[in-house]
Amino acid sequence: MSSAFHWFIILGTFGSLLTFFLILYMNRHVNNPGKTTGHNYDGIEEYDNPMPAWWFWGFIISIVFAIGYLMYYPGLGNFKGVGNWTQISELRIDQADAEQRYDPVFAQYRAVPADDLLDDLSAMRMGRRLFSNNCAVCHGSAGTGSEGFPNLTDNEWMWGDSGEQIKATIAGGRNAMMPAWGAIVQDEGVTELTEYVLQLAGRAVNTEIAAAGEQKFGMYCTACHGPSGAGLAIMGAPDLTNETWLYGNSRLRIEDVIRNGRNGQMPAFTARLGEDKVHILSAYVKSLARE
Repeated sequence: MSSAFHWFIILGTFGSLLTFFLILYMNRHVNNPGKTTGHNYDGIEEYDNPMPAWWFWGFIISIVFAIGYLMYYPGLGNFKGVGNWTQISELRIDQADAEQRYDPVFAQYRAVPADDLLDDLSAMRMGRRLFSNNCAVCHGSAGTGSEGFPNLTDNEWMWGDSGEQIKATIAGGRNAMMPAWGAIVQDEGVTELTEYVLQLAGRAVNTEIAAAGEQKFGMYCTACHGPSGAGLAIMGAPDLTNETWLYGNSRLRIEDVIRNGRNGQMPAFTARLGEDKVHILSAYVKSLARE
């Protein structure tokens, strides 16, 4: 924050505390026992008695505590506090405590192949919690995905469905890139390619336009999707011969993908979770497809 706002907070805070103290002190009336306020209600006089000592000193102690708190913790503008406390340092302490407590639990599964963990209920419970905390925000709590985020409960895997392939995806992330072809094939070419892709998926199409699209597909698309359009896991290229479409299967959506391309990214989780947790998580993700 700016220097002006920094000092505004400091002066405003200590000024408020000083004001509270003066109000308390000036209204104590310790030397005026029995004095009345001058008010009389039906013959009943109102005494101006001093406030109880416990009440007065309770407020004084709270003001002293506030000053000490604001000196130790970062509560005065840019002042970091003499204790150098931060939310980040507190988080790291909690994380270190959690790692010390739970890392041995995760490590016991390190040498067990991911495929062999599918029937281990304890490992799957850990995997479910890891999935909920790290993956559900994109893939959904049940792993069914949404537009742009793959459904993990089916048998469609762009990068491969073995335990090791899934583990590699989670550990290192994936960067899928569908080039934009609009500037190269022009609008007519986009229409022809779309018609052929729809034909690959078994949809009713204009065979003449699809035939022209097949030629362009051979020129521009087979390097990633293969000659038959069944996709290549090594490239992360999806199978175009079924109706499983990550961004929708309407004609307009397919035209948009061909014309403008797509750049999907799956983040890497090794640095965040560590190898042991990634190992268990990959087994849980694979288990979703067989439920």
